[in-house]
Amino acid sequence: MRPLIEIRGLSKQYDLGERRGPYDSLRELLMRALVSGLRGREPPRSFWALRDVSFDVHQGDVVGILGANGAGKTTLLKIIARITDPTEGYVRVRGRTVSLLEVGTGFHPELTGRENVYLNGAILGMRKREIEARFEEIAAFAGIGKFLDTPVKRYSSGMYVRLAFSIAAHMEPDILLADEVLAVGDAAFQKKCLGKMAEARAHARSVLFVSHNVAAIENLCNRAVVLQHGAAVFMGTAREAIRYYLESGSAHRPGLDPHVADLSASAGRPPEYRPLLRRLELFTAGHAPLQGPLPMGAPLQAVLTFDLEEPCTAFDVLLAFDTVGGQRICTAQSAYDPERAHEERVGEQSFVCEIESLPMLPGEYKLHAGLHIGGAQVDWVEDAARVRVVRSDYYGAGSAPGGGVFLLEHHWRLLAPRQAPARPGRE
Repeated sequence: MRPLIEIRGLSKQYDLGERRGPYDSLRELLMRALVSGLRGREPPRSFWALRDVSFDVHQGDVVGILGANGAGKTTLLKIIARITDPTEGYVRVRGRTVSLLEVGTGFHPELTGRENVYLNGAILGMRKREIEARFEEIAAFAGIGKFLDTPVKRYSSGMYVRLAFSIAAHMEPDILLADEVLAVGDAAFQKKCLGKMAEARAHARSVLFVSHNVAAIENLCNRAVVLQHGAAVFMGTAREAIRYYLESGSAHRPGLDPHVADLSASAGRPPEYRPLLRRLELFTAGHAPLQGPLPMGAPLQAVLTFDLEEPCTAFDVLLAFDTVGGQRICTAQSAYDPERAHEERVGEQSFVCEIESLPMLPGEYKLHAGLHIGGAQVDWVEDAARVRVVRSDYYGAGSAPGGGVFLLEHHWRLLAPRQAPARPGRE
């Protein structure tokens, strides 16, 4: 049987740098030409968002697409959906396709939710009779209640995506392309989304599902593809692909001490950022290099080294802690420190982050590193390092918590028993 989606040698190249806008004034064009002449002509920069990707999707396949930010996941879905054209290679799609790639695509902001159901349904290929027959199901699934007759320009992003996914899911397409539909919405809606995609698989329809939620991909998908810098580096079962994705994400390199992550050429850096972050070093109590698991509540010290190419006072770094499934736990940022000095610096710099007690429950956690200059993010490295936390007697009570994701510093106090009031008629 021929595949529903046939992808061969798919590549997409984008140009980086400043481009003339459609509404640039004459003054802006002249100033740009003058600045370009003073700087000298710079060759255009480009990068490959996708590079020589080939695989098939058969009827009934639910395929997860894994990869760090900038790996090419959304570009792949946009080419399959015919939103953008490939630079090289081709995609053949056999069957009716519905794509849910951007929140509210095809919605008119001035129309109500009810009106947009009809408009978006028509755009996606449904006839008015089909929409009317399924309208109650669409509205019930979206769960926006009294807001159905409110203009969608007043909707939150969660309401947008609930309504958009509901319309797409009730079209019963041969192929559904879904990009991070679980990133917006509460737990109950996410559960309904997963149920609807599982239902599509049960009815031999195909789904391409992009998500950082590896638990959802493992439970829902029978196959998965791992993208890295635009290339498909692994294809296999969902469980095998998740294992490869999680094990290949760390920035540690052979030859370095285990507590040092080299960020200068990390695979976790999206292509739009320049490599200004250089190194991440992790230590624990007594400034001892972190070379193994960390007990619950133990101290953690992170030293983040980076380059400032020009003299600057407004610069900050951050470390974000995620579960391996992609759930953000907390963020440590130098800008949050009220005693942070703002003196002018240039060249190689290092920030030290002191965490007196890491409040994580047992498990493995990913650390992402970022650099901000002048209020703008100029570098970012996904999965810069990993920290594994193991069980310990954190509370000193001989037992440790078994649920949740972080430790809560708290105290209990038992009140004195209340004296029961005397009953009437008794002495």
